[in-house]
Amino acid sequence: MRILLFLATNAAVLVLISIVFKVLGLEGVLAENGVDLNLQALLVLSAVIGFGGSFISLAMSKWIAKRSMGVRVIEQPANDTEHWLVETVRRQAAAVNISMPEVGIFNSPQPNAFATGMRRNSSLVAVSGGLLNSMSRGEVEAVLGHEVAHVANGDMITMGLLQGVVNTFVVFLSRIIGHLIDRLVFKTERGYGPGYFMVVIISQILLSMLASIIVMWFSRRREFRADEGGAQLAGRQKMIAALRALQRVSEPQDLPGEMATFGISGRKLGGIRKLFMSHPPLEERIAALESYKS
Repeated sequence: MRILLFLATNAAVLVLISIVFKVLGLEGVLAENGVDLNLQALLVLSAVIGFGGSFISLAMSKWIAKRSMGVRVIEQPANDTEHWLVETVRRQAAAVNISMPEVGIFNSPQPNAFATGMRRNSSLVAVSGGLLNSMSRGEVEAVLGHEVAHVANGDMITMGLLQGVVNTFVVFLSRIIGHLIDRLVFKTERGYGPGYFMVVIISQILLSMLASIIVMWFSRRREFRADEGGAQLAGRQKMIAALRALQRVSEPQDLPGEMATFGISGRKLGGIRKLFMSHPPLEERIAALESYKS
């Protein structure tokens, strides 16, 4: 239902933009200036490209996570720790009314954890060996609650859909800019000259950077919500203790590649680079939990 509503909303946005093009007569203005560009067709093509890549990535997210992170899924618990992990996730999943996620462990000295999956009822929750070795069970329970809350909130799906929206407009705007410059500046009359492809590539890079600010802003907001979820499932003091345990790590690192936004913590950046942080600073998350009324 979340996916259908989101797609319906964005389809409505695309239709509205198409109507605006017609009302303002933008295509006519472009044609008068020798710019032969079908905005409606470009908008549809951009949506196909933007959402297509996002949905493929989302559909393959569990497979990618298992391969890229070397996750060993616990099929049959081999020891007391693995048994406790599985049962804790099972209890938390039941509490938030989702199907039991797969539970796994990946080999990393960094204390970290993540959740991924295309659907709330087909997800994966994984923790690092470094997290198990450096945290108490109460703290690990809170981290698991945080990840289960991500699943229950549908954060992976929403992130994928949001990425699809921004991808659509990055593709759309970069090609409009390329087309305009190619026709009006380079005076290309038929097809596309080298200027078009050069401008499209540069525009897409710059627009993608701006779009990343939007995506990362949402990523930071969802971390606060997941912390609240972890506090509800494991207890606020355990969640605060888990975040303080992460603070003790001298140099927290992002998970590799596109997994960065899925981890329990990430790199702390300064200055304007803060806009590109996938996670809020740990001190802000702790302060939010200390003021949170459960």
